[in-house]
Amino acid sequence: MLDDIKKTLWAAADKLRANMDAAEYKHLVLGLIFIKYISDSFTGHTTLLAKRLRDPQDELFYGDCADEDIYAELQDRDYFTADNVFWVPEGTRWEDLRAASKQPDIGKRIDDALVLIETENPKLKGILDKRYARAQLPDGKLGELLDLVSTIGFGDTPDQARDVLGQVYEYFLGQFASAEGKKGGQFYTPASIVKTLVAVLAPHEGKVYDPCCGSGGMFVQSEKFIASHGGRIGDVSIYGQESNPTTWRLAAMNLAIRGIDFNLGKEPGDTFTRNQHPDLRADYILANPPFNISDWWHGSLEGDPRWVYGTPPQGNANYAWLQHMLYHMRPTGRAGIVLANGSMSSSQNSEGEIRAAMVEADVVEVMVALPGQLFFNTQIPACLWFLTKAKPAQRKGEVLFIDARKLASMISRVQAELTDEVIERIASTVAAWRGEAEAESPAYEDIAGYCRSVPLAEIAQHGHVLTPGRYVGAEEVEDDDEAFAEKMQRLTQQLGEQMRKGMELDAVIRQKLGGLGYEF
Repeated sequence: MLDDIKKTLWAAADKLRANMDAAEYKHLVLGLIFIKYISDSFTGHTTLLAKRLRDPQDELFYGDCADEDIYAELQDRDYFTADNVFWVPEGTRWEDLRAASKQPDIGKRIDDALVLIETENPKLKGILDKRYARAQLPDGKLGELLDLVSTIGFGDTPDQARDVLGQVYEYFLGQFASAEGKKGGQFYTPASIVKTLVAVLAPHEGKVYDPCCGSGGMFVQSEKFIASHGGRIGDVSIYGQESNPTTWRLAAMNLAIRGIDFNLGKEPGDTFTRNQHPDLRADYILANPPFNISDWWHGSLEGDPRWVYGTPPQGNANYAWLQHMLYHMRPTGRAGIVLANGSMSSSQNSEGEIRAAMVEADVVEVMVALPGQLFFNTQIPACLWFLTKAKPAQRKGEVLFIDARKLASMISRVQAELTDEVIERIASTVAAWRGEAEAESPAYEDIAGYCRSVPLAEIAQHGHVLTPGRYVGAEEVEDDDEAFAEKMQRLTQQLGEQMRKGMELDAVIRQKLGGLGYEF
């Protein structure tokens, strides 16, 4: 039922978009969902508190008093902040905005409400995106959008309503990423990849860190994992960083809408040059950094203490990301990182030496080759790196390789995903290899074409290349980090040039033969 509701809401919201670009429109829609959430939470909490204040059996019982006394008591914000509920002043609540939804100045009213909400809740400072007065929507469309979002909020309890709103928010993030295509993928990591990282790392308590957190999907999935395994929201502390200001706001709203406490730094900023958590040592690190970025280097990074295994090349940040993760990892911590396949085999500049140093230091735990077409923003084949400084005793000096390239299911003509069954298989394989008690299989076994545990000496014989297909016995495909569409365009142009050259040569041959009297 909820899936149908989400699809219906999306279809209606997308219809209202008119000619507005999805990249701009998403901030209007997601911002309204956030306002609806904090307003519903405030109203629901107020109702609950009023009931408790009137209940003689409740510890908050306020005695026999008039309604105005109860109202005055409910102005004490400690009742709300203690339960992680934002304070929403009168005049800014959802019912106030909806009542004015048909007014021509509704955009300005929303912006003014956001300013006041931000003033009353310092934690939201800089997070709320005040762009409604200047939104380029046709007359009346913003009011219709308000009416549409008003239909969200199902469930008999605040927790149920929050879960529904959270799922709607997450679904809309994915739909906007799909609608935006390449640009959308910069803020959104497909759910099946996030689930795989979380399932293998299995976070349960401690500090969770994502240095390029996008819209916060890694954190949300970590909390879901903890809840599904009997833990509590709050068992982990959330730390993140994001350089794009609008994406930073999306992440903060995504976490706040679920009641998750977080620290995304004082401001958006580049992770390498404006590290927001320099002293952090995390228990779990999950990240999907941008692939192969070439403009990351700054002179201040020369001799940086993060470069333990060698200075990364200035033309590619892949090994800067890997070393950043290792630097911020506790001695007993684990990290899972998504990178382009080229990171497993590249020897350009210093990359081969850094990879060899990491392998020999025994910090590479698991390598997973992923299928193609999992991402919205690139067709470059990708892989998962899992790092740790504390391998199980029986696995020291070994790396587990998993080849999952053929395990995807197509969900559209251009989009693939890993099913929950495939994710569970990968996680169970890793757990069995580690010898963890919760592993479903009694003991780990190499499976030809799928997984193999390989000693470091053998990896060294292969030049410290970490491509799973080289070790598990599957057919090896050389990955060159060139997207299929780009490769086809390049090869087609090359073929066209060769054909034109062939035609020119044919003409020359005809001319030469004609001059000798052998025309045809």
